Amino acid sequence: MLEREVKLGAGPAFHLPDLNGVVDGVTVSPPEAVRLETVYYDTPDLRLARWGVSLRHRAGEGWTLKLPPRHASGDGLNPALLERDELTFQGGAKKPPPGAVAVVRAYVRKAQLIPVARLSTVRRRVRLLDGSGRPLAEVVDDEVSVRDGRRVAARFREIEVEVAQGGENGSGIVAPLVARLRTAGAGAPDPTPKHIRALGPRAMEPPEVAPMVVEPASPARDVIRSVIAQSVAALLYHDPLVRTSPDPEAVHQARVATRKLRSHLRTFGPLLDPEWIDPLRSELGWLALGLGAVRDKEVLLERLRERAKSLPANDLRSAVGVLHLLEVEIEGLRKKLLADLDSTRYVDLLERLVDAAHAPAALPEADQPASSVLPLLATGPWRRLRSAVKNLPDPPADADLHRIRILAKRARYAAEAVAPVVGAGATSFARYAAKLQTILGEHQDSVTAQAWLRGTRISGRRAFVAGELIAVEHLAAEDARKKWPKVWKSLGRKSLRDWMP
Repeated sequence: MLEREVKLGAGPAFHLPDLNGVVDGVTVSPPEAVRLETVYYDTPDLRLARWGVSLRHRAGEGWTLKLPPRHASGDGLNPALLERDELTFQGGAKKPPPGAVAVVRAYVRKAQLIPVARLSTVRRRVRLLDGSGRPLAEVVDDEVSVRDGRRVAARFREIEVEVAQGGENGSGIVAPLVARLRTAGAGAPDPTPKHIRALGPRAMEPPEVAPMVVEPASPARDVIRSVIAQSVAALLYHDPLVRTSPDPEAVHQARVATRKLRSHLRTFGPLLDPEWIDPLRSELGWLALGLGAVRDKEVLLERLRERAKSLPANDLRSAVGVLHLLEVEIEGLRKKLLADLDSTRYVDLLERLVDAAHAPAALPEADQPASSVLPLLATGPWRRLRSAVKNLPDPPADADLHRIRILAKRARYAAEAVAPVVGAGATSFARYAAKLQTILGEHQDSVTAQAWLRGTRISGRRAFVAGELIAVEHLAAEDARKKWPKVWKSLGRKSLRDWMP
């Protein structure tokens, strides 16, 4: 489920106002009152809380896992709605269910999950219904007691306005509800979850892995540490989404994180211990293979679905049959990927990556100012790219262009990594490198699509439709071939390389 809500603070004297008439045509249910007993679980160092995750058991409701907020959506007129994915699990009260633990494996890894907060809540709730009696939203007034054994360690009050599941139209009711509540004395919107308030400052510390603030005078090791941490954090954040979400973007972002890590370890390798780098890059390569197998096929499926829309109407049914073969293939690859993510090998890799984000095995040379050593290292990928383009045969083979794309990606990642040190010039260079990467990616996607379509075991009308799609993809590949030299010429401008030594 997707939880969408606004939280407001409230003092002891606050009374929930009459909400009738807030919006025309909306009725308000009679108020209900319930008592909730909730236990929150986390690691001893509160990793889940610091990532914005909560895992709780509530008597009578079972287990609920809330993932980090997607974003707070709002504008100048409407209060920001906090959006979070919410998953429920069955299981006894004394131990988190394995299914829930698996989802947060990247955060927990080898640590224990223990009770960290016990809350007793008196909840008063009213529901708002449309003219057909369907729920639009609910408003709850929670009086929360934080318990330390039998002792009440703290008390606070919280008002929540939550959009009903499936109630897309309910978001329009939030602004007038919040306005009515604030007029009655409620505080300003405050997204802090209950268990974070209960746990206090420790739970509000930065996540376990977070990039550092760096500048030209920073030691090179700090910049390397920061870019590694940035990618490790991205991998940890997207891991639960890979496990639970059908959105292909989750796999894509996890794959990008692994690619960036491998690229950074290569680019900054001269400042790192080779005995530390080599096995780490090898294990990242193993992970990248699993993520890449799924990602490549998901890109292909999305691409061919779009291509199929241009086919004659009487070919669409056969196209669906062709694409179903790809859907089955993706399902199998996803199962294998999830098995990899549940393996001890993966957990061990994550532990090593977290250690790397905290303290990469840097050589003494990495103590030099970043501005004096990193720009030269970041120039290496560009020189390799330029040399590879210069030595291309005429015309270049498909594999040659794919290689150029990979080198462009590495040059982009290197420039992005040193941008905090060398300034906006590296950012501009990275932007143009991304354009080259994109046009050559279009070419490679067309080549991959043609190869997959030719390799499918189909006959009859489906084979004819596959031929139609191959023809469309052939034209797309040729178009990309015509365009990429112009994009390359733009990247090759000397003005984009002023930051390079």
